[in-house]
Amino acid sequence: MASNNMAEDNFEGGDFNFDDDADDDQFVATNAGRKRLFSKELRCMMFGFGDDKNPYTETVDLLEDLVIEYIAETTHRAMEIGRTGRVQVEDIIFLVRKDPRKYARVKDLLTMNEELKKARKAFDEIKYVGTEGKLK
Repeated sequence: MASNNMAEDNFEGGDFNFDDDADDDQFVATNAGRKRLFSKELRCMMFGFGDDKNPYTETVDLLEDLVIEYIAETTHRAMEIGRTGRVQVEDIIFLVRKDPRKYARVKDLLTMNEELKKARKAFDEIKYVGTEGKLK
C-alpha cells in the first residue's frame, strides 16, 4: 500500500517523471531538420490501406519518423549480431526469424530479387548479342 500512496502523492503534487519524453524530444529534434525521404511512398501506402488520398502531412511525417526509427533500430541490432561489422542479409533474416510474417516477406523479397537479377542478366545478354551482330 505504501507504493500506492507514493504514486498518489506524486500525482497530486504534479511531480511527474516521464523519462520517455526526453527521448521523444531528442528524436524529434534530430529528425526535424532532415529531408523527408519516404513521404511519397508512405502517402501511396496509406491510401492503399484505406486512408484518404491526401493524408495530413503531420500524419505522414509521424509515420515516416516511426519507419526510420524502426529501420535504425533494426540496423543497429543487425550490426551487433553480425560478425564483420556490416549488415548482411543473414543478419536481417536472423532478426526476423521469430516473426512469421516478416520472415515470409523477407524470403519473398529475396526470391524476387534473385528472379530480377536473372531477368536483367538474360536481357543484357540478348541486348549484347543483338549489338554484336550489328557491328559485323
